[in-house]
Amino acid sequence: MPARRKARKRALDVLYEADLRDKPPVEVLAGYVQRIEQPRPEHLGYAVGLVEGVAEHLNRIDELIASYAEGWTLERMPVVDRNLARIAVYELLYVDEIDDAVAISEAVELARHMSTDDSPRFLNGVLGRIAEYASR
Repeated sequence: MPARRKARKRALDVLYEADLRDKPPVEVLAGYVQRIEQPRPEHLGYAVGLVEGVAEHLNRIDELIASYAEGWTLERMPVVDRNLARIAVYELLYVDEIDDAVAISEAVELARHMSTDDSPRFLNGVLGRIAEYASR
Protein backbone atom coordinates (compact mmCIF):
# COMPACT_ATOMS: atom_id res chain seq x y z
CA MET A 1 0.00 0.00 0.00
CA PRO A 2 1.49 3.37 -0.99
CA ALA A 3 2.50 5.70 1.86
CA ARG A 4 -0.17 8.33 1.23
CA ARG A 5 -2.88 5.67 1.07
CA LYS A 6 -1.66 4.39 4.44
CA ALA A 7 -1.83 7.95 5.73
CA ARG A 8 -5.38 8.33 4.45
CA LYS A 9 -6.33 5.02 6.08
CA ARG A 10 -4.88 6.20 9.41
CA ALA A 11 -6.70 9.54 9.07
CA LEU A 12 -9.90 7.62 8.33
CA ASP A 13 -9.40 5.52 11.48
CA VAL A 14 -9.11 8.66 13.60
CA LEU A 15 -12.00 10.51 11.96
CA TYR A 16 -14.20 7.41 12.15
CA GLU A 17 -13.52 7.03 15.88
CA ALA A 18 -14.10 10.74 16.50
CA ASP A 19 -17.37 10.59 14.55
CA LEU A 20 -18.68 7.52 16.40
CA ARG A 21 -17.65 8.79 19.84
CA ASP A 22 -18.77 12.38 19.09
CA LYS A 23 -15.35 13.70 20.11
CA PRO A 24 -13.20 16.39 18.48
CA PRO A 25 -10.91 14.78 15.86
CA VAL A 26 -7.77 16.40 17.26
CA GLU A 27 -8.53 14.96 20.71
CA VAL A 28 -8.89 11.45 19.26
CA LEU A 29 -5.77 12.04 17.14
CA ALA A 30 -3.66 12.82 20.22
CA GLY A 31 -4.57 9.50 21.80
CA TYR A 32 -4.08 7.66 18.53
CA VAL A 33 -0.58 9.05 18.00
CA GLN A 34 0.39 8.18 21.59
CA ARG A 35 -0.52 4.53 20.98
CA ILE A 36 1.74 4.20 17.92
CA GLU A 37 5.00 2.46 18.72
CA GLN A 38 8.39 3.94 17.94
CA PRO A 39 9.76 4.29 15.36
CA ARG A 40 6.68 5.93 13.95
CA PRO A 41 5.93 5.41 10.25
CA GLU A 42 7.03 8.13 7.83
CA HIS A 43 3.49 8.63 6.53
CA LEU A 44 2.20 9.57 10.00
CA GLY A 45 2.90 13.26 9.38
CA TYR A 46 0.60 13.31 6.36
CA ALA A 47 -2.11 11.47 8.33
CA VAL A 48 -1.86 14.01 11.15
CA GLY A 49 -2.06 16.85 8.62
CA LEU A 50 -5.20 15.34 7.09
CA VAL A 51 -6.97 14.97 10.44
CA GLU A 52 -5.98 18.46 11.59
CA GLY A 53 -6.98 19.95 8.24
CA VAL A 54 -10.36 18.22 8.19
CA ALA A 55 -10.97 19.31 11.78
CA GLU A 56 -10.04 22.92 11.00
CA HIS A 57 -12.29 23.13 7.93
CA LEU A 58 -14.99 20.66 9.01
CA ASN A 59 -17.95 23.03 8.73
CA ARG A 60 -17.07 24.08 5.17
CA ILE A 61 -16.26 20.50 4.13
CA ASP A 62 -19.53 19.15 5.55
CA GLU A 63 -21.46 21.98 3.93
CA LEU A 64 -20.06 21.04 0.52
CA ILE A 65 -20.65 17.32 0.98
CA ALA A 66 -24.24 17.95 2.09
CA SER A 67 -24.83 20.27 -0.88
CA TYR A 68 -23.49 17.85 -3.50
CA ALA A 69 -24.68 14.51 -2.08
CA GLU A 70 -27.98 14.48 -3.92
CA GLY A 71 -30.67 12.87 -1.83
CA TRP A 72 -28.37 12.11 1.11
CA THR A 73 -27.86 13.93 4.38
CA LEU A 74 -24.55 13.62 6.18
CA GLU A 75 -26.28 11.73 8.98
CA ARG A 76 -27.66 9.09 6.58
CA MET A 77 -24.29 8.38 4.97
CA PRO A 78 -22.29 5.41 6.20
CA VAL A 79 -19.70 6.69 8.69
CA VAL A 80 -16.84 5.39 6.51
CA ASP A 81 -18.17 7.18 3.42
CA ARG A 82 -18.75 10.43 5.26
CA ASN A 83 -15.19 10.47 6.56
CA LEU A 84 -13.59 9.36 3.30
CA ALA A 85 -15.47 12.22 1.64
CA ARG A 86 -14.18 14.64 4.29
CA ILE A 87 -10.58 13.58 3.65
CA ALA A 88 -10.97 13.84 -0.12
CA VAL A 89 -12.72 17.23 0.02
CA TYR A 90 -9.98 18.54 2.28
CA GLU A 91 -7.39 17.39 -0.28
CA LEU A 92 -9.43 18.84 -3.17
CA LEU A 93 -9.71 22.26 -1.56
CA TYR A 94 -6.61 22.69 0.57
CA VAL A 95 -3.76 20.37 -0.56
CA ASP A 96 -2.29 21.79 -3.74
CA GLU A 97 0.25 19.01 -4.35
CA ILE A 98 -2.50 16.37 -4.67
CA ASP A 99 -4.25 16.23 -8.05
CA ASP A 100 -8.04 16.19 -7.86
CA ALA A 101 -8.19 12.85 -9.70
CA VAL A 102 -5.81 11.30 -7.15
CA ALA A 103 -7.83 12.55 -4.16
CA ILE A 104 -11.01 11.13 -5.68
CA SER A 105 -9.53 7.80 -6.78
CA GLU A 106 -7.92 7.23 -3.37
CA ALA A 107 -11.25 7.78 -1.59
CA VAL A 108 -12.98 5.46 -4.06
CA GLU A 109 -10.31 2.78 -3.63
CA LEU A 110 -10.51 2.88 0.17
CA ALA A 111 -14.32 2.74 -0.05
CA ARG A 112 -14.04 -0.31 -2.31
CA HIS A 113 -12.21 -2.16 0.49
CA MET A 114 -13.89 -0.71 3.57
CA SER A 115 -17.49 0.22 2.84
CA THR A 116 -20.61 -0.87 0.98
CA ASP A 117 -20.81 -2.05 -2.63
CA ASP A 118 -22.48 1.25 -3.60
CA SER A 119 -19.96 3.46 -1.82
CA PRO A 120 -17.29 3.74 -4.55
CA ARG A 121 -19.81 4.94 -7.15
CA PHE A 122 -21.50 7.26 -4.64
CA LEU A 123 -18.21 8.86 -3.54
CA ASN A 124 -16.96 9.17 -7.11
CA GLY A 125 -20.08 11.11 -8.08
CA VAL A 126 -20.16 13.42 -5.06
CA LEU A 127 -16.42 14.12 -5.14
CA GLY A 128 -16.45 14.66 -8.90
CA ARG A 129 -19.14 17.34 -8.53
CA ILE A 130 -17.23 19.01 -5.68
CA ALA A 131 -14.01 18.94 -7.74
CA GLU A 132 -15.85 20.67 -10.61
CA TYR A 133 -17.11 23.32 -8.20
CA ALA A 134 -13.66 23.79 -6.65
CA SER A 135 -11.91 24.21 -10.00
CA ARG A 136 -14.09 27.17 -11.03
